[in-house]
Amino acid sequence: MATWSNLNFQDSASPLMEQLMFFHDHTLMILTMITMMVSYLMLSLFFNLYINRYLLEGQFIEIIWTILPAITLIFIALPSLKLLYLLDEINNPSITLKSIGHQWYWSYEYSNFQKIEFDSYMIPNNELL
Repeated sequence: MATWSNLNFQDSASPLMEQLMFFHDHTLMILTMITMMVSYLMLSLFFNLYINRYLLEGQFIEIIWTILPAITLIFIALPSLKLLYLLDEINNPSITLKSIGHQWYWSYEYSNFQKIEFDSYMIPNNELL
């Protein structure tokens, strides 16, 4: 149940939403680790007085900082693609409702039947009582 102090998602009502929540947590954990690692490296370089003269000229370090982001993107992309194909499930619904929002009212269309369409307008306060 959602409360004011809750920072997480609400309880899921379907398995697909549960998979979306797992993907969110997975991606958030990866981003948190990246942020912590970059913050630590920036602070250590800021307070470090010693300089390694071969650090910025090596081919090995260039390979590492090219391959590590690619691997990180793969760890994010593979669950995302799996979830994308799970959500693209085509089913045969028993009823189809099309809701169209206009500026001051809503339109509804039931396309499974004989084109039932109607509009929903706001009722003025003096007509409510």
